[in-house]
Amino acid sequence: MNETIICAVGNVATQPVYRELAMGPSARFRLAVTSRYLDRGKNEWTDGHTNFFTVWANRQLATNAAGSLNVGDPVMVQGRLKVRSDVREGQSWTSADIDATAIGHDLARGTSAFRRTPRPEAGVATASPAQPEPDWETPPAEVDANTDGHADAGIDAQQAQEPVSVT
Repeated sequence: MNETIICAVGNVATQPVYRELAMGPSARFRLAVTSRYLDRGKNEWTDGHTNFFTVWANRQLATNAAGSLNVGDPVMVQGRLKVRSDVREGQSWTSADIDATAIGHDLARGTSAFRRTPRPEAGVATASPAQPEPDWETPPAEVDANTDGHADAGIDAQQAQEPVSVT
């Protein structure tokens, strides 16, 4: 099927509304996307037209978006664009919705702290103990020599020796 996939960069305009539905969690919020251009006469950047999109998120993305986003946050949203026209009370309305597949903070405009959500394992009676989050703020000079150079003493020796691949 042909679909229009877009990536919109803007700001969260409304607080996400989270609902538990029969099909699973759902969340929606409004995204404001303002174009900017260089006004050569004034030699300064100027705001252009603002487009508003209603962003829809489902399942785990909805849960994470509702727990992570606030009004004013700079975000990037990727998903399927759906434009609808409607006549209400004699007036023609057009709305643009994004059925989100990915949502993230725009790191060009600030920092963000990522926390992985635990996934329930189906069919497993015993879960492995959760590893503590590493203390990324610890300067290298304060690393304990007994932890093989790792800031997190909770990492076992086998994990500490495994190489990390970056792609």
